[in-house]
Amino acid sequence: MSGTVTLQRNKPLVLADILPGTLVRDVLLVVSAAGFVGALAQLSIHLSFTPVPITGQTLGVLLAGTALGWKRGTAAMVLYALAGVAGVPWFADHASGYVGASFGYIVGFVLCAALCGWLAERGADRSVWRSVPAVVAGEIVMYGVGVTWLAFYLHVGGGKAMALGFTPFVAGDAIKAGIAALMLPGAWKLAGRR
Repeated sequence: MSGTVTLQRNKPLVLADILPGTLVRDVLLVVSAAGFVGALAQLSIHLSFTPVPITGQTLGVLLAGTALGWKRGTAAMVLYALAGVAGVPWFADHASGYVGASFGYIVGFVLCAALCGWLAERGADRSVWRSVPAVVAGEIVMYGVGVTWLAFYLHVGGGKAMALGFTPFVAGDAIKAGIAALMLPGAWKLAGRR
């Protein structure tokens, strides 16, 4: 034995690695993921008691981060945030620019995608039982940033911020986490058959 260690990169770390290509593929994946989250943001329901709408964005962020890995997933959410602030109307209800009370969630999307992608690169997206904790961890990070931002923006305490920015959304986001946790291992099984 020579004592040298050879790293094998034959196995894909995340779903995006299954696709052939490098830089062009990565750019297309990042732009597509940002657009996907922007499209899901248009699935928006406003509640009378909170400035934060219910949207489909969370599902998009969970899938983008996990399927792309932490670098591409983070890049996609940074692109989503920066392009939206610069004027692309793909925040909830075709909004753009600084969206005030709910902007903390957009910042949280970046960290959520990074964490989900990092966990996926360690195999957390290969089974439902491993995917659930990974996507729930991402949502916890997103809520941590979003609810904290909301509390400061509205000048309210933690309990009120939770009532406005977490409690009304937790059931829907649990469903989105479940969908993502089912889709990811399913995609791996389909890819394995290919």
